[in-house]
Parts: sequence; C-alpha cells; structure tokens
Amino acid sequence: MSCPLIANAEVARVTRVDSCGRVVCGEDNGYVFDCFATLAMNRNVEDGTDVEYKAANGRVCGFKRGCPSFRGFDIELSFFGVSPEFIELTTGQPTYAGFDGDLIGFDDCSIQCDSGFAIELWAQVIGEEVCPDEATTDGAWIYFLLPWVTNGQLGDLEIGSEAVNLTLTGSTRANSRWGIGPYNVQAADAAQTPGTLLTPLGANCHRRTFITTIAPPLVTCEYQPVTGGVCLAS
Repeated sequence: MSCPLIANAEVARVTRVDSCGRVVCGEDNGYVFDCFATLAMNRNVEDGTDVEYKAANGRVCGFKRGCPSFRGFDIELSFFGVSPEFIELTTGQPTYAGFDGDLIGFDDCSIQCDSGFAIELWAQVIGEEVCPDEATTDGAWIYFLLPWVTNGQLGDLEIGSEAVNLTLTGSTRANSRWGIGPYNVQAADAAQTPGTLLTPLGANCHRRTFITTIAPPLVTCEYQPVTGGVCLAS
C-alpha cells in the first residue's frame, strides 16, 4: 500500500495517563467514541534565532539560519456528545451521579493541570489495495497516537436554536511512558494477529502515525477497562 488516501475519521479513543504520562490501568480509564466532527493537531513551533555577521560596508560576512524548536501539538477536538465519562477523563473535572449511581453530569471547577490523557484516532483509508484478494484483513486505517495530552479544557459553550458543538483543547508533551501501549492496534505477524506497538515512541516524540489493518475498537458510551499490553506487566 504505497499511496494510501485518507478518508473521513471514524473512531477515537481516550485513555487516562498520570502526571508522568504513564498509562493508568484498571477500570474506568478508557472511553471510545465517534460523535465528533474534527480533531485538529496544530504544530506549536518557536522560530529559531538567526545569526548574521555584517561588515561596516554592509556586506554580509556570515549567516546562520536559526533552528526552530518544536514544542508539540495544540489539539482542538470538536465533538457533540456531553458524556460525563469523557469530560472527566480528558479534563479531570468531577462527575455528578443520580440517585441510582449512574453518571448524569459533571461540574466545572478549577483547571486540573496535573491530569492527562492519550488520544488515538482511526481514519479510513481508500485505495485499490485496502482489501486484498486473500481474506486476511477487513480493510485499512490510518492510526494516529498522541500518547500524552495535558491541560485539557472545555471551550466556550453557547446554547441556542442551532446544533451545539463542544470544543476540547489541550497540548501534547514528549517523553511519555506509554511504552508499547495497553491495546492491540497493529498486526503482530503475517497472519494479522492483533498486537501492541512493536516499539515505544522516542523520548522527544509527540505523535505516531501509521497504517494498520487492525480494526478500531467498538464505540461505547461508558468507561472501558484498560487491562492489556503494558498493564499485563504492572
């Protein structure tokens, strides 16, 4: 598959990570959803300082272009569903339960700067080689992983006569402890056996993107347990 074409986004998943970027294993630490419009991943880059040596007669004796510094991605997720579980996982805001213990809402409190989450996105791939002749896969997807996002905040909210979109913003950090991850997201062998990442991200990396033949997870409207991969060794 040398020239994959990215179609529409299909499914996203968020996973709780701690203040050091480690996966938080156990119950109530994952959430899978598809009611979103866009996920923007905007590069945050600081321009480097150019160095120039100019003689008294105006001639430039030497010049060196400054090296930009990549700070990470500023994410902006536009979504529709007001899920207390999703809000709590991404912003750290407390949930609110009804008389039966079911979650029915959330509180807006101070910004939780020590909370964090990972976000994964699957986008459909189109092309002639997506579905091979042999029955080994169900298709292909472009998989995006941002393993450590912090400072999750909900944007301004306006309720009126039109459809309501909510906005979540946050910023990625490098040197996460995601490792090979807790999920099976790519083929581990020629038989297309689902497996975890083969290698962790590098210490200065913020995002990984690759083509996978492993289908995205099923969408839910409640917390999901995080128990596989790196969680098996913990």
